[in-house]
Amino acid sequence: MTKNEVSHYDAVVVGAGVTGMYMVYKLQELGFSVRGFDTASDVGGTWYWNRYPGCRLDTESFAYAYFFLAGITPEWTWSERFAGQPELLAYARYAADKMNIRKNIQFNTGVISATFDDQSNMWRLSLDGGSSVTCRFLLTAVGLLSATRLPKIAGIENFKGVAFHTSRWPRDPDGGNEGQPLDIAGKRVGIIGTGATGVQLIPQLAKTAGELYVFQRSPNWCTPLRNGPLSSEEMGKIRADRNELLEYLKTTPVGFPYKPYERNGVDETPEAREAFLEKLYSTPGYGIWLANYQDIIVNRQTNDFIADFVANKIRQRVKDPVVAEKLIPKDHPFGSKRIPMETDYYETYNQGNVHLVDIKETPIEKMTPKGIQTTREEIELDIVILATGFDAITGSLDRIDIRGKGGVKLADTWEDGPITYLGLQVKGFPNLFTLVGPHNGATFCNVGVCGNLQVEWMADMLTYLRDNGISYVEAREDAQKKWTDDVYADFEQTLLTQGNAWWVKIKQHADGTTTRRALAYIGGGPRYREICDQVEKQGYAGFELRRTTDA
Repeated sequence: MTKNEVSHYDAVVVGAGVTGMYMVYKLQELGFSVRGFDTASDVGGTWYWNRYPGCRLDTESFAYAYFFLAGITPEWTWSERFAGQPELLAYARYAADKMNIRKNIQFNTGVISATFDDQSNMWRLSLDGGSSVTCRFLLTAVGLLSATRLPKIAGIENFKGVAFHTSRWPRDPDGGNEGQPLDIAGKRVGIIGTGATGVQLIPQLAKTAGELYVFQRSPNWCTPLRNGPLSSEEMGKIRADRNELLEYLKTTPVGFPYKPYERNGVDETPEAREAFLEKLYSTPGYGIWLANYQDIIVNRQTNDFIADFVANKIRQRVKDPVVAEKLIPKDHPFGSKRIPMETDYYETYNQGNVHLVDIKETPIEKMTPKGIQTTREEIELDIVILATGFDAITGSLDRIDIRGKGGVKLADTWEDGPITYLGLQVKGFPNLFTLVGPHNGATFCNVGVCGNLQVEWMADMLTYLRDNGISYVEAREDAQKKWTDDVYADFEQTLLTQGNAWWVKIKQHADGTTTRRALAYIGGGPRYREICDQVEKQGYAGFELRRTTDA
């Protein structure tokens, strides 16, 4: 496409992760002219960008893999219960081949801005190569955790060693699925951040680093992943039962193969509770979080029972009691942030070459040419790795200059927190749909499944619009207000409000006050899809629809 050329499509999909891939596929199969855009050089989304050692799913491979479950890649064989990044990227690339979607995706291309034309009812997108495209419908599938967040540390540009964010781990120069090996043998390595990424990466770094300094601000509640290989017999049974598995996943609250235990923790005897938690702790995956007592996230007493249990496990696994206490969260309930799944994370701190730096006690003052200066000392380093996370859910949308009717910016509309209808549309931004966006039923969920179930609903809606000559769709004010109010009200009834998780937007105001807004819908996938199905049955109630002659 030349710089001055403008192409037009029925629909544009921004993002080529698993949700964007499937959206492109569904639209091309339905006969829409569709174009996808992604800054990466191939499909895969998070599995394309995040190639650090230890990167892997915390969802069972076979439960995440919608293309496998839905029959697009039924022959795919998973090697592990929780697949690693190279296998996940290989899976995404294989699925792209099977769906034949690359012909409709433009890689190495970012969307700089998207502006709605009030006269033509079209979106005009400016691309980073200088060209533009127009489309009737704009669908964003930019990912929950893709907008890299860098720490605000003075002097970071002065460091003379190697420094980068984990999501920009050097890629295989030969185009393979893995990251480029980083020689850290015997070197002084610093890692900032102990969220899910840091928890996966730290044990890997500790194996060969000469000295590893872990800069921790706030510890997380972490529990064992207990990964292992899948035998051919196990994989054969999973493949034979994949239809039943998919139907089961649709019934669980967040699309994982777990349902809450239908008892309240406060009603159990201490002995029964201890035995139950021991069983969950020894089970692979998220059972300790998602198959726990049904009141885990609404009853602080039950939550404290579970937190105390996990805290004692940390004390048992970390030899130095002072270090153990620093690794136990004191500022948020268990499960109010996503639980990092770990493999030998706590045992890593028993190694003589691993040093925990509590930056609440000794904050980082600046980076120097030689390393990191805290209030206590300068720590000389050869490599600094930033495991500092992402501006979640809205971050990637905020980084595109999206302007709706009258030139209003989406970022300004969401300044104090998102307002949406179904987590899919925003009043004033017609024909824009935010897949797996804020307040969306696929966000607080197993995205591999929930995101693609939403794609299917969205494909049905776009087909309905086309078949009925409708070229304009916009959320109604009353429907948007009710949905947004309900999302915030549901969230406020839980302990999720007490954790500074990535699904909470925290805004500090000039007057010193703080606003905390939920970014996620927590009503569960089944309830969300039931609501969406009712909206569809009622002729897409809550949306203003206009036919082409009326637009």
